[in-house]
Amino acid sequence: MTIDIPGYRSGTWTLDPAHSEVTFSVRHMMISKVRGTFGVKSATLVAPENPLEARVEASVDVTSLSTGDAGRDGHLLSGDFFDVEKYPTMDFVSTGARAEGGELYVDGDLTIHGVTKPVTFELDFGGFGADPYGNYKAGASAKTVINREDFGLTWNAALETGGVLVGKDVTITLDLQGALQA
Repeated sequence: MTIDIPGYRSGTWTLDPAHSEVTFSVRHMMISKVRGTFGVKSATLVAPENPLEARVEASVDVTSLSTGDAGRDGHLLSGDFFDVEKYPTMDFVSTGARAEGGELYVDGDLTIHGVTKPVTFELDFGGFGADPYGNYKAGASAKTVINREDFGLTWNAALETGGVLVGKDVTITLDLQGALQA
């Protein structure tokens, strides 16, 4: 299967970290959500003529985690959660892309905390355009939901009112911009 994406160009695309971010949200105390960000360390997309045959490799700098609360950030970076001294990055390698019912999906292997699991990102393609400096850019957003416990992030605390402090499901959202390499 081949799809037509207006403006698509084959080649090697690299991430523009100044215009890209990874965010997450997770239930807190079962009544609200905590949100945070990570800096994207690197990402490369090798795009052949057929967009569905593209291959993506990306790395996220876990040490850049920010939730807006220094105490919470320190706890998340500790051995209770991400253990950044042992696992300073999260990594993604695509295994395929597909179009279904008008939607685009990217399947791949996500590694967090030394554990690799298959995930699927739903892709929302933003489009293409040339910047004022002659660079050809592409933008996209993608979203997936993972169970953090599947990746060994199991710390939690029981609440007196029932339930737990930190939810299992984590929504990961990518907002990415990349440039076609000459």
